[in-house]
Amino acid sequence: MGRHGVFAAIGFLGGLLGGLLGVGGGFVLVPLQVLWTDTRQRHANANSLVAIIPIALAALPIYYFRKGAPQIDLHVALFLVIGSVTGAYIGARLLSRIPDRPLKFAVAIVLAVVGVKELLIP
Repeated sequence: MGRHGVFAAIGFLGGLLGGLLGVGGGFVLVPLQVLWTDTRQRHANANSLVAIIPIALAALPIYYFRKGAPQIDLHVALFLVIGSVTGAYIGARLLSRIPDRPLKFAVAIVLAVVGVKELLIP
């Protein structure tokens, strides 16, 4: 499998897990790009943010137009969008100031904390 195939496989896993579990970007796309393709951490972060847009758009109609009531609370989603757009802007600006090694360490810590939380407090 060539480099493009590896990225497509990473994207498939990110989309699958994003649609199924609500995770994909930081928990799948970023670590797999770093591990499987030697992509630098900051580039993996940026690639993931761009890829999340179509992943979310693909899942949106399924969650909204499913039989019965929509599973999306648009009021809550609006405030999540406001907060996440602001946070993403600030985070992207900070990304250029953080060296790659501490950035990898921060990603690993967040993944570990979330993993332990899910195991202990499901």
